[in-house]
Amino acid sequence: MFKTRLLSGIVLVVLALVLIITGGDLLLGSLLLISLIGMFELYRFFEIEKSIAAIVGYLAAVLLYGNLWTGFLSDPTALVMGTLILLMSVYVVTYPRFRTEQVMAVFFGVFYVSAMLSCIYQTRMLERGAYLVWLIFLCSWGCDTCAYCVGVLFGKHKMSPKLSPKKSIEGAVGGIAGSMLLTFLYTCVFQEQMQVQTEEMVLLALISGVGALISMVGDLAASAIKRNYGKKDYGTLIPITRSHSGRLSSLSILLPSLRPTKRQCSAEIPGSAVPATQYCCPRQAPLPEDLFRRGSADFYGRRPGSIRYKTQLWEK
Repeated sequence: MFKTRLLSGIVLVVLALVLIITGGDLLLGSLLLISLIGMFELYRFFEIEKSIAAIVGYLAAVLLYGNLWTGFLSDPTALVMGTLILLMSVYVVTYPRFRTEQVMAVFFGVFYVSAMLSCIYQTRMLERGAYLVWLIFLCSWGCDTCAYCVGVLFGKHKMSPKLSPKKSIEGAVGGIAGSMLLTFLYTCVFQEQMQVQTEEMVLLALISGVGALISMVGDLAASAIKRNYGKKDYGTLIPITRSHSGRLSSLSILLPSLRPTKRQCSAEIPGSAVPATQYCCPRQAPLPEDLFRRGSADFYGRRPGSIRYKTQLWEK
């Protein structure tokens, strides 16, 4: 079993390097595929993986990633509401085929798996995202590794005896501290490329500590779902993903915080009905009114509103 997990871990690291370094459409498509696989395994717990309700969930995930690629929805809330309304319609029309918890699980899976994983792509597509995106994995996998080592060496007090008897409070503290240290060392190595100052490096380390805590909550939440349904693992496609599925997706909640003080601004472009959406820092200079009409469309060949049109300005 150890050899299987080791080999699968090596394969995943190689794939992560290739996909994230490449970025773009390849990363987006790969995350969509991973999301669909994760949703299928989650829905299998509720015995609905091949049902019409699950198909609604899969379709919502495809539309979510399609919106990141093309930006056909100016307000992503429409996708959330549309998914909910369609699921309620399926529930009513097919009653009593589905139980309430099954319908809720479909809605939960779309955002727990698909939406959270999509944050990896959104972070990668930021300016300097090629460096920022690795902080996600340092938080998650770094916390897991450090927590395991500290727990084995010094663990005495059980953190959650009923839910996960092998996890200790000492291991949790070690995981958080380890992820903060790894993040600080990472920013030291790539300080010039990331263009961050010492105070920003410390801030990123603190954010990683919070991310590590969230990753542990996500891991325990995934374990709770398994125990509620008497299952040992989520799936057997890639063995190592069984221990990290909850961590990586739950950590993605914190991804917007890894961007330097994200603030979403919307303003109407004069003479156009298309809202201009930008991601900006509080200290940035005013944006020209015709920014989104001057070259962004020609450069990327995409519709305004997609992730590729969201502009990140960094004060050097």
